[in-house]
Amino acid sequence: MRVKEILRTATQAWSPAAHHPAYLALGTSAQQLDATFNTTAALEIFEMDFADTSMEMKLRGSISTTHSRFHSLLWVAYGMGTGRSSGRLIGGGENGTLTVYSPEMILTGQDGAITGQSSKHTGPVRALDYNPFQSNLLASGANDSEIYIWDLNSFSNPMTPGTKSQPVEDVSVVAWNRQVQHILASAGPSGRAVVWDLRKNEPIIKISDHSNRMHCSGMLWHPEVATQVVLASEDDRMPVIQMWDLRFATSPLRVLESHTRGILSVSWSQADPDLLLSSAKDNRILCWNPNTGEIIYELPTANQWCFDVQWCPRNPALLSAASFDGHINVYSVMGGCLEAQQYSTSDKISAAFNTSDPFGTGHTLPPLQVPQPTATSTIIPPLRTPPKWVRRPLGASFAFGGKLVTFENQQPSHQALPRQVYVSQVTTETEFLQRSRELQATLQSGAFVSYCQSKISSAPCEAEQDIWRFLLVNFEEEARVKFLRLLGFSKDELNKKVISSSLGKGKLPNGHGLDVSDLAEKMQNLCTQVSEQGTRLGWRPHVLNMDGLISQALLVGNFEGAVELCLNDGRYAEAILLSISGGEELLKKTQQRYLNKQTNSISMLISSVVMQNWRDIVQGCELDNWKEALAALLTYANPEDFSALCDILGSRLEAVGTEKSCLQACLCYICSGNIHKLVECWISQKDCSCPLMLEDLVEKVMVLQKSVERLRSSEVTVKSSVLEDKLIQYARVLASQGSLETALSYLPEKSDKATVQRLRERLFHAQGAGAFAQLPSYSKPPTGGASAQTAPATTTNAVLSTPSQVRLHKSLHHMSFSHTHTHTHTHTHTHTLTRICPGLISELLQVAVFRVSIKLCSILSLAYRRCLPLDKMCNVTLCNVVQVPGDYMPPAPITAPVMSLPADTPLPQDRGQVPPGAPQEPSLQILQQLPAERVEQREIPSEHMILKTTFDSLVQRCQLAATDPQTKRKLDDSSKRISSLYEKLPCPSTPQLSPSILAGLHEISNCMAVRNYLRGLEVHTQVVSSSNFSEISAFMPVLKVLMTIANKLGV
Repeated sequence: MRVKEILRTATQAWSPAAHHPAYLALGTSAQQLDATFNTTAALEIFEMDFADTSMEMKLRGSISTTHSRFHSLLWVAYGMGTGRSSGRLIGGGENGTLTVYSPEMILTGQDGAITGQSSKHTGPVRALDYNPFQSNLLASGANDSEIYIWDLNSFSNPMTPGTKSQPVEDVSVVAWNRQVQHILASAGPSGRAVVWDLRKNEPIIKISDHSNRMHCSGMLWHPEVATQVVLASEDDRMPVIQMWDLRFATSPLRVLESHTRGILSVSWSQADPDLLLSSAKDNRILCWNPNTGEIIYELPTANQWCFDVQWCPRNPALLSAASFDGHINVYSVMGGCLEAQQYSTSDKISAAFNTSDPFGTGHTLPPLQVPQPTATSTIIPPLRTPPKWVRRPLGASFAFGGKLVTFENQQPSHQALPRQVYVSQVTTETEFLQRSRELQATLQSGAFVSYCQSKISSAPCEAEQDIWRFLLVNFEEEARVKFLRLLGFSKDELNKKVISSSLGKGKLPNGHGLDVSDLAEKMQNLCTQVSEQGTRLGWRPHVLNMDGLISQALLVGNFEGAVELCLNDGRYAEAILLSISGGEELLKKTQQRYLNKQTNSISMLISSVVMQNWRDIVQGCELDNWKEALAALLTYANPEDFSALCDILGSRLEAVGTEKSCLQACLCYICSGNIHKLVECWISQKDCSCPLMLEDLVEKVMVLQKSVERLRSSEVTVKSSVLEDKLIQYARVLASQGSLETALSYLPEKSDKATVQRLRERLFHAQGAGAFAQLPSYSKPPTGGASAQTAPATTTNAVLSTPSQVRLHKSLHHMSFSHTHTHTHTHTHTHTLTRICPGLISELLQVAVFRVSIKLCSILSLAYRRCLPLDKMCNVTLCNVVQVPGDYMPPAPITAPVMSLPADTPLPQDRGQVPPGAPQEPSLQILQQLPAERVEQREIPSEHMILKTTFDSLVQRCQLAATDPQTKRKLDDSSKRISSLYEKLPCPSTPQLSPSILAGLHEISNCMAVRNYLRGLEVHTQVVSSSNFSEISAFMPVLKVLMTIANKLGV
């Protein structure tokens, strides 16, 4: 696109690249006349000012050159490094004169602009070029094969490159090599080019066209390849540009053919070797890529020959073209719009004619009664390919997953090398990644005890150590007892204090302060004790006093009245003893009345111990005594109420708002196993925006969750938006550090948030074709019959196990019966042991194979989950375990506990007799009383049943062949999660999967059937890449892992 123009018929030269601003020097062209037939000559300098929106270039200085006009003009950077010098302008005159000008003198209008002049040449100086390595060296060419090498430091004594080439001819062009400073080339109209070695002062090679029709009008060296040169022909019979390589000088390396008439001028961009300009007699200016031979741009020019084109050294996007019609135009190869130029032309005409008052009469011209042309926008496209100065020499961009993608343009070479892009993993949070790997390894191995111990040893403060000590206790036996020790209440220490205090009061030192045998003897003689006077103490009635009234009430069996009399008379011990005989209700009333009358410091504690009313303690105690309150809960609170009471105490501590109280509240939440409250309390005092602080939180949450799952023997689902946000943030940080698989495992599976779905899909695809997205264990739905869901504020109790737990009850957890203490709503079971198969337990015990009962638990759980008829399940599975002969007679039922198992005694009816705080596991009798809940399983359509058959069969074959524990775990997980596919297999009325996905699944099934797992993996990749990830994320990763394992095992 044209950006500037100058109305001159002149030879041109741009200022050097280091000169600012960019100037264009014009010398009146020799052997040409403009439209005014002006015979004067001048050297002018114009400024390239883009701040001026007009087309004209500003004239900054000029000097008259009466001696001659110019055939050639050159601006070199000689002396620009010193002072304010602008270099030197060298002009080749028509009379053989070579003149050196000072541009700064011309710009400032001072005298002495000519700094050197020589008439050594005998004819017009048509060729000029400078040495790019030494700006003081200059080459010139004229008639009769004259070539001189000039030194601007001593301009009067030029040298020749050697003897004149024969036959003699005019030198139309000289060119200095851009890579080797002692190599010079010259060419003439005959088409023969000579390459000179200035060190030897002789030509080293001559290049000529075999057709002898090559009339050379231009010659240029390759800017980067030292041995390549281009020659342009001005012969209309051969309008071509030949590209030669001196190493293969027998024929041109490449010929550029597109001009229809002779080429007048060529110019090779020093900023981009892929840009070569040519102007010809066909009125076209073309931009070539000489390395490929294609035309990448054509300038929109007028219908005039351009005899000279040149690139601007400072702004590589600009070029100037001098034409025979008296115009010098400056173009941009970056494209643009011509609409602004049209308006500027009309404004220029209006300004020239002064249409508002052309003759100064005070009257404006009437408007023309002609239609005004509509302004049209002409878009000038840029180059087809971006030029080198626009291309980034190197680049870097961060990608998802902490990847850094870099590239760099390699140095040009003779061999075409493939371009390379480097993908690097950037890790900035090394400590965070290390701790995350340790946590992930612990979650996979289950070594939580050693992990907590290492955290305790490396904790920076005492509060952090306390939190990890409490988390550690959850993985140990007798958790409540050890919690008490952490709070400073040890039974052993208390016994020592009691013994030491009893020794000073005359008690026998037997460890408990009493002699057992002496106590037994006294109990036997209690009713026959004789007084010191030798008379037996016996009962006798008292009629008139209080004793008499109490005696009468007892004689008639009025225990309530007797208790009332004792209380009124202050006989509290007698009242308590009599109320025991009066029944449980009278005992409770008596205890309550007694406790209401007590006002000492421990009366409230005694009242809570006796009445089991711990809610008042946690709601009314002083928060300074929170340890005592928590110790009382650990000792006496029932398992059903323990979690809620700990949460109440923790909420009170959290409401104080200090960091210390919040840490104390966290200990309460750890005891209760309330993950949701722990997260909320922690982030209220800790800034989790830092990766390391976020890692602290996630470590505690995951360890607490695993401890709760261990105590419950089932998976825990925590519904907490706060925790979900933190896990998403944690996954993002992991992804940014390149830990993609781990990040995917922490994303909530059941989240409906669009951000989670997008992040999950990006993580899945970022792992590549061979990656397996391991879904997080914390978000999987609980497997089994009943799912224990709790409210966010009342999660599962984390302190359930005591040494008194029955082992048989523990085995019931494998039957998916879960025991929780606080429920938002109750989930019931479909079948109990007696309802599923009456008498099945006793029959198995009659066989006297206890290990079968263990297998039975798994069978019952499987029957419950899949809702299969139990008789079929027993026939299929139990027969594989124990083969009973046909003539086998079952022995008598075994009534004693098998293998030293404790007998399953029923729970006592009087809950008041049970030690407070002793955890109770649900017995079979309680489980039999649970109401049944119907679970409907969706029937798989017959046309898709082949999928279930094939997938399940492959899982079983792999399980039989697998020996590696890690592989077995993957297969077990795959067996569980593949059921999500069977739930989505469509019924005719409710389709859930698209036809393309179903077709892909059947194709994968066929590949599995013929054991062509590699083909199955290819089909798997096609289905994943062309489907919605949220629709297939639940089962497609499982199929990939399954086929990979099967291919590895060869099954």
